[in-house]
Amino acid sequence: MLVLEMKIQAKPTQYDAMDEAIRTAQFIRNKALRYWMDNKGVGKYQLSAYCKVLAAEFPFAHKLNSMARQSSADRAWAAISRFYQNCKHKTPGKKGFPKFKKHSRSVEYKTTGWKLSENRKQITFTDHNNIGRVKLKGTRDLNWYDIKQFKRVRIVRRADGYYSQFLVDADNRERVEPSYSEIGLDVGLNYFCTDDKGNQIENPRFYRRGEKALNRLNRSKSKKYVKSKKPQSKNYHQARKRYALKHLKISRQRKDHAVKLARCVITSNDVVAYEDLRIAKMVKNHNLAKSITDAGWYQFRVWLEYFGYKFGKVTVAVPPQYTSVNCSGCGAKVTKTLSTRTHKCKCGCVLDRDENAARNILSLGLSTVGHTGSKAWGDETSILADENLSG
Repeated sequence: MLVLEMKIQAKPTQYDAMDEAIRTAQFIRNKALRYWMDNKGVGKYQLSAYCKVLAAEFPFAHKLNSMARQSSADRAWAAISRFYQNCKHKTPGKKGFPKFKKHSRSVEYKTTGWKLSENRKQITFTDHNNIGRVKLKGTRDLNWYDIKQFKRVRIVRRADGYYSQFLVDADNRERVEPSYSEIGLDVGLNYFCTDDKGNQIENPRFYRRGEKALNRLNRSKSKKYVKSKKPQSKNYHQARKRYALKHLKISRQRKDHAVKLARCVITSNDVVAYEDLRIAKMVKNHNLAKSITDAGWYQFRVWLEYFGYKFGKVTVAVPPQYTSVNCSGCGAKVTKTLSTRTHKCKCGCVLDRDENAARNILSLGLSTVGHTGSKAWGDETSILADENLSG
């Protein structure tokens, strides 16, 4: 599946109609969640059938396309099933009980409720929300795909405008020449990542670099906020938008860095080993939470696995325990604090701490310790559990 995104250019009345559709989708999702809470044993199909009841009871819900209503119910069931799965597997900590949405930013249509123009430069939303025909701006050429390949269409609202996302049933895997090399990666805060050969990538720290401007924009927004006043002034909403645009820019910078680096790593190596980190637990350390979030390790891992699937390379996530402690030369344990950046062993091995960890990660990856491939992108790149890559 591919997700192709193009920006929407429309009239102010059409943007208002899109906001109404997003609010309706949020209402149906929350109503479906409440129905599940009040009725024991409700499943996915009962929630889909409940959408018809809501459409008959609320006129504004009837305006939304029937499949868009079902898609909103599917979102509620996704949260419910995730909660059930966490309870079944006894996931430590909170199990993620489903919550009501307060600020939704998207509405999803399935195979009906929209129609592309012949040149694929406009899209018409045919439900009763009166969105109508809007223009699509972007570099993507939708003419490459048959209309039957478009499985879903989303309207997504961001700080800089509205976007249309197309979920396309297409295989984008590519064949590349093997590089006959492997790499182990250790992520960190001083450097974004270090490989087993000692090469280091600088940590861009996009949030830290933009934090001063963010704080200034946040103060400006707070000064224009008047308590207990509804609605707020236009100056407040303009300041809020400037603040949101700065956050959006930083998130896009972080994503662009992760995508480019992951693609470079995957295309240059046949086997990529990295740590199977639990970021959600690591950010509980409030001294390092901001730096860990700013680094974007999880996003980098997601794109590593995606490009591994796309180019047919092997990606291996290994347990992170003792990768920094064990000596990559003799295997002995050398305890060290976080401030100790040099690994020194009795066997004479003297390496940078992160380089030593990267070598241990690669060694574990070649012995196929951990899981290979990606849960999100399929098992095409995985290998047999007992197969040794070094052979």
